[in-house]
Parts: sequence; C-alpha cells; structure tokens
Amino acid sequence: MLAGANDPEIEGVDVIARPALAATLPDMLDADGYLFGTTANFGYMSGALKHFFDTIYYPSLDHVAGRPYGLWVHGNNDTVGAAAAVVKLATGLGLSQAAGVLEVVGAVDATARERAYELGGTLAANMME
Repeated sequence: MLAGANDPEIEGVDVIARPALAATLPDMLDADGYLFGTTANFGYMSGALKHFFDTIYYPSLDHVAGRPYGLWVHGNNDTVGAAAAVVKLATGLGLSQAAGVLEVVGAVDATARERAYELGGTLAANMME
C-alpha cells in the first residue's frame, strides 16, 4: 500500500504512516486522506484500530467529511465483519471511499501485494493536486 501511494508517478502527495496506536486526533484532522489497515480478529477489526476510532471519532465529526479513504483487511478465514465495521465508521465520519476494500484471506501472495499497491496508488492519485 505504501509503495503504491509513493509511486513515482504520484506527485504532490506526502505520505505519512502511523501505527493505529500512535495516531492521534491532530493526525486525523491534518491529513487530506486515509489508508486504514487491520487484521480481522474474531470477526472484527483489530483492537488497535478500534482504539484509534474510539479516540478520534466524535472530535473528527464535521471536520473530515469528503476526504478520501482506502481500507485493507487481512484475516485467516474471514474479513467480512472487520471490513464492514471500518466502512460503517468511515461512512459515519463522512469519508469518501476512494477504492474497493482490499480483503485478503489466508496467505499474502503476489496477487494480494499487487492489489495492495493499486489500493495505495489509487488513494494517492485521488489526492493529487
């Protein structure tokens, strides 16, 4: 994802990566777009990403609407619940989905890596000035 967002053909987009537990409200408010990623744990998003949304959700309302986002979810056998939960929160924030959710079940193979590159590139291309 980051490699795609940093593709040499993408200009005018600065990519900053933050682990979910280190990301803050100012990070959310200062960003022009978002690439969320999570493992699927017990049918839901990771605790770290949930903590991030718990921290930023209400203070971000009415401040981030319309900004683009992308999402990847990786799980051993099911990603549906985790993906749906993140999409629901992003929709509540008024974010605009820049690309389809990348759901990877099982081992991460070359096809998944290619789709991840495309996801990052698509999101960054949507943000080019």
